[in-house]
Amino acid sequence: MTQQQNSDKSDHLVRLIDLYKTYYTGTLEVPVLKGLDIEFNKGEFVGIFGSSGSGKSTLLNILGMLDTPTAGKYYLEELEVDQMEDHELATIRNKKIGFIFQSFNLFPHLTVEQNIEVPMVYGNVPKRERRERARELGEQVKLGHRLKHRPTQLSGGECQRIAIARALSNNPSFLLADEPTGNLDEKTSGEIIKLFHDLNDQGSTIVIVTHDPALEAHFDRTIHLRDGRISHGSPITFGSPHYVD
Repeated sequence: MTQQQNSDKSDHLVRLIDLYKTYYTGTLEVPVLKGLDIEFNKGEFVGIFGSSGSGKSTLLNILGMLDTPTAGKYYLEELEVDQMEDHELATIRNKKIGFIFQSFNLFPHLTVEQNIEVPMVYGNVPKRERRERARELGEQVKLGHRLKHRPTQLSGGECQRIAIARALSNNPSFLLADEPTGNLDEKTSGEIIKLFHDLNDQGSTIVIVTHDPALEAHFDRTIHLRDGRISHGSPITFGSPHYVD
């Protein structure tokens, strides 16, 4: 193997090889993912597109280790994820993946600061360390002045910023976002996408699953799914421009 090949392999954060997912309802088989081969490299900003029923939600769940493939291989930083036990998956999921959801999934009874700390609590991070980290992240998403507020006192855009800060708390290998602008108005959506660009420029690997074609120009690369396969009618694209204020 050449030095160039070694370098290329070391850049792979995630590799999906001949990935299938089939659901079963009684005797009925429902194939959802049909032989996907996808690689995500460190530092990429990738958009996954597809209409309802295309398989993008199932792919999201498998990438996030919330579901397992029926066949094929999933490697995360060369760890063979599909061979792991449930307790191993839970540990890796908490340490390696930052989740950002359309509905924010914040705890209304906790303060902003405490919400950011949640993954660190599960990761057994000492209280003083996680408080310091939460404050740093609050400042990073420009909400350091709101740390003692509760989610019900924040706007939708502010809630999404806190969700992003929470996703970053354990220094994950990559951020996985599910329709992160779906509940936001156009102006706020633009602010959130700009924040993603800022994080990507700082080195974060980000994968966003969406059906919104207006976001397509923001990604370094886009993958279009149709009927559980990569749609070759809408080819993978590279080198899209970054967000401009």
